[in-house]
Amino acid sequence: MKYLIVGLGNIGAEYRNTRHNIGFKVLDALAEASNVFFTDGRYGATARLRVKNCELTLLKPSTFMNLSGMAVRYWLNKEKIEFANLLVIVDDFALPFGVLRLKPSGSDAGHNGLKNIQENLGTNAYNRLRFGLGNDFPKGMQIDFVLSEWKEEEIAALPPRIERAVEMIKSFCLQGIELTMTQYNNK
Repeated sequence: MKYLIVGLGNIGAEYRNTRHNIGFKVLDALAEASNVFFTDGRYGATARLRVKNCELTLLKPSTFMNLSGMAVRYWLNKEKIEFANLLVIVDDFALPFGVLRLKPSGSDAGHNGLKNIQENLGTNAYNRLRFGLGNDFPKGMQIDFVLSEWKEEEIAALPPRIERAVEMIKSFCLQGIELTMTQYNNK
C-alpha cells in the first residue's frame, strides 16, 4: 500500500520554528527516526520510507502554506495514491496545546492550507491529523500567533507530542483511520 503523508508549513529559515510549521516538524521527526532524508523536488521536499508493508512518501510542500493543494494534487497523481491514503498534518489553534486529533474529513476551519487542498482536490474528504496549538492570543491576532515561535515551555513539551503524532501516522498506515482514531483520539 502506498501513502502520501503531507506536513503543512512554510519554507524559509524565518518560519522554521513557528507554530504554523508543526507539520514539517512532525515529518522531520518521522524521517529522522526512520533514518531517511528529504530531497528537494517538484513542489516540495520528499522522503520515502517503509513501515512494514506500507510505502510512505513524506511531503513538505515548497509552495507556502496557502498554495499547499498544488503540491498535494501533484504528488497524489505522480505516485498514483488514492485519497483514502492521504494524511495531512496541520496546526490547529482550536485545540489545546499538544492535543492530537485524527479526522477522516471536515471543513477547512479557516485554515488557508486546508482550504487550498480542498480547492485543488475538489473535496474535503481527506484525512487530517490536527496538532493543537492552543489559543493563547488576543482576539484577531491568530495570524501573528501561528507565525510566531514557540514559547520555552512549549518547546520543552513538544517532543513527546511529536513522538505521539509519529506513532499515529504509522498506526494510520498499518491499521487504518478508524482503529487509529479509537486508539489515539481521546488519549
